[in-house]
This record gives sequence, structure tokens and C-alpha cells, in this order.
Amino acid sequence: MTDDRTAKTLRSIAPYLADWASFQAAYHGMPGLQLAVGRRGEVFVDLAWGTANLETGESLTSDHLFRVASHSKTFTTVIVMRLVEHGKLRLDDAVGELVPELDGSAAAGITVRELLGHQAGLVRDSSDGDFWQHRRPFLDRAQVLECVRREGVVFEPNEHFKYTNIGYSLLGIIIEEVTGKTYDEMARVAVIEPLGLTRTGTELDPARAAEYAAGHTGRIAHGDTRRVVPHVDTRAMAAATGWYSTALEMVRYGATHVLGDTTLLSDKSKRLVQREESRVVVRGAERGRYGVGMALGTIGDREVVGHSGGYPGHITRTWIDPVDGLVVSSLTNSVDGIADQIATGVIHLINLALAAADDVAASAAGGEPVPPVPDDAPVGRFANLWGVADVVDLGGILHSINPRYARPDEQAQRLVVVGGRLVQEPVAGFSTVGEPVQVERDADGAVTAVRVGAMTSWPIDEFRARRA
Repeated sequence: MTDDRTAKTLRSIAPYLADWASFQAAYHGMPGLQLAVGRRGEVFVDLAWGTANLETGESLTSDHLFRVASHSKTFTTVIVMRLVEHGKLRLDDAVGELVPELDGSAAAGITVRELLGHQAGLVRDSSDGDFWQHRRPFLDRAQVLECVRREGVVFEPNEHFKYTNIGYSLLGIIIEEVTGKTYDEMARVAVIEPLGLTRTGTELDPARAAEYAAGHTGRIAHGDTRRVVPHVDTRAMAAATGWYSTALEMVRYGATHVLGDTTLLSDKSKRLVQREESRVVVRGAERGRYGVGMALGTIGDREVVGHSGGYPGHITRTWIDPVDGLVVSSLTNSVDGIADQIATGVIHLINLALAAADDVAASAAGGEPVPPVPDDAPVGRFANLWGVADVVDLGGILHSINPRYARPDEQAQRLVVVGGRLVQEPVAGFSTVGEPVQVERDADGAVTAVRVGAMTSWPIDEFRARRA
């Protein structure tokens, strides 16, 4: 697919991406959602939906700050790799040589690369990780080092992938030891200032307290009342989990991990960071993949990189296609936030639209004809007793999509013109494939009801009124 066709398709479906994501957030009872979608310097979606603080009723905006938690590890990785590129640090340098307090400890031989790839075998959060539920403060420098000395080593290096916040906190200390600057100072020089970020930083900033979206508790049962979870300083654990940002600035930052963009790192460094370092398999089931400081995933036919984040009250996810340039960042402000589901679902919708656009282009080039979407197509959101369906043009082909599904592509159905009639695509299937789409209209031509199959559905507001 040409870049022009990709950009055109993304522009055309951007309103629906925002609408679908908003429906998902509302359906799952999220307080608020920020979503941004960008590609190669163009932003297609910059959505703020819902509430920043349920106790005050403050509406969420695109400027509200979210704690992006373990996204911090990707920022730390960038700082480390920039030090490597400038000859200030080597990936095979040992911890004991870099941090004098750890010389002679069981962790002394662990390397920088093993820390970056979670192959160091270190304890995840110490034996008392109740800072994650605000029962104690996050660890300071002395406490991190004491944890590493006293209980840090759980596995031998490279014995198992073992995700560790203590390991990344140690990387923050290493950055300070190597440079003689604070972690925050290095982050500003290495990431924030080169990108001109104004709503991104390493740690809770009391001067900006009013700008943060409140975190909220999760729900154990559907009707549970959410409570605000206050923001706290993550202290020496900032390199693992302290950063804040917005979805829009996360997309700007994510774009620097696309191959060809050397604003922060060379492509050589990015290939190392994004190469599979670990495939996490437990009893034959794959649980995930990780590179050298970034998570790896597959969404459709896209190989993506990025990270998730879990901070008390905020759940976040950013995915980056380093070849195509697509970046999607989803930020939610509750402990049970569905940020990953939304970011991944948005990419599935994009893939669905681009596949349709490819088919339309192939048709125009002499392939099997794809009739255009009728000018009077019954586009909109419809509902009946059994659920909700969106009729939407994706990539030049009309689709019927259930917006409640986390994987909208799995149940999506094309609606095509056959013999002058709009029908559900005549393919094999368990639904009413091949059957006509029936449309009712008022005297002005507005759609009052549709039958995609045998049952009548009404525009969603009309259905709600009927149900009341």
C-alpha cells in the first residue's frame, strides 16, 4: 500500500476510531480515556473522553497528565542506549563495576544488557511491594541498593526472563553514577528537550498537581463505587515507573522508535532494542515477548513494539509499528483500565480498513470489481434487543461491526452491492450472510430502522427511547 493511500484511509476512519474507543470505554465503565493515533508526523486521532476526576466531576482533556508507569522503562532504555552510542557505557559492563556499593555482592556480575532485557534474575519489587497500593513509600536509592544486596538475586543471569522493577531502578542509579547527573537531568537532555515535550516528565511534579488526571480504584463487582487514588513520588524507582505524559506526546515519542527516525537513537540501536531477546513460555503457552527494553507483539500482520504501564490508578498502553510508522497510545485512569484492549482494537480496525482499501485499489487496477459504497448507505450505530451494530465505511467498503467486541475485526462483516442490492457479503458463515440489508426511511430520507439480517435495529437513541 502506498503511503498516500494509507494516510488517506487513516484520515477517513479517524472519526470512527475515536467513536469506537469511546464506546469501549463507556461500555466497560472507565472514568476517562485519552487516545492518540499518529503516523509519520501526522496525528489522526487526539481523543479525550470521560472524566478526569470522578469526585470533582472534572472533564478529561487531551492536556491532562497520566502516569505512564512502565513506559518509563522505554525512556530509561533510550537514555542508556544514548550513553552506549556516545561511548559512556557498554552493554556488557557489570553492575559491580558501575555501582561501588554492589561490588562483591551476588549481583555484581549482572550486565547492563541483562538488566535492560529482564534477564538479570532480580526480584521484581522487593519482598515488600506494598508501595503499589500506597501502604509504604516507593524505595529510595539506599533501599533499592539494600534490596539488591540482601534479596535481589532470584535466578542466575539468563536462566529465565524475570520482569523486574528493581532492575530498572538500578539502571536509573547506573545512569547517575556514569554521568554524575540526576536521572531527571539526563532524561531532560536525552529525551524531553530533543523532542520539545512540555507535558512529559520523569516524576510527580507538585507544581503541576492540578494538571494530572486522578487515578481511580478498580471495581470488584459491577456496581462498586470508584475512589480516587492519590499520586505519589516513585523516588528511586522513577526509571522503572515514575514518568508522566499525555497520549499525544506518547505518540510523538513513539515515532522516534520508527526505523529511519534518528532523533533519539540510531537505527542500529533501535534494531538491538526491538530484536526479540526473550520469548516467555510457561508450560507450552506463550505469555509474551520482550526485546532490550521494549515489549514485542503481533497485531494482525504487524510486528509491533512498545510497552504497557500500570501505576496505582492508571493503566496505559502504547504500540508502535517501527516499519510502517503507525503509533497508537491509549491511557486510562482506573486500576482496571482497558488501555491495551483499546489500543490493540484500534490497530485491528486500522488493519481492517487498509485491507479493504487494498481490495478497492486492486479492483480499480483491473481486479475483481468492488462496487462503491452507495451514497445513501445506512451508516450509523443501531441497536436491538440483542445488541449494537455499527454500519461504517472502512477503506471504501461498508462494514457491519459490533462495537462491544474487543476484537472488532473478528466479527466484522462486509456489506456489498450485488445485483443492485446491498447485501451481507455472500461468503460462508454462521450469520445471515448473503441476505439483503433492509432499510426504512422517513419522508426526508433519514434512516429510521435497518435489518442487517432478520431483526430490526433502530438508531441507538431511538432504541433507547423505545426501551424506556
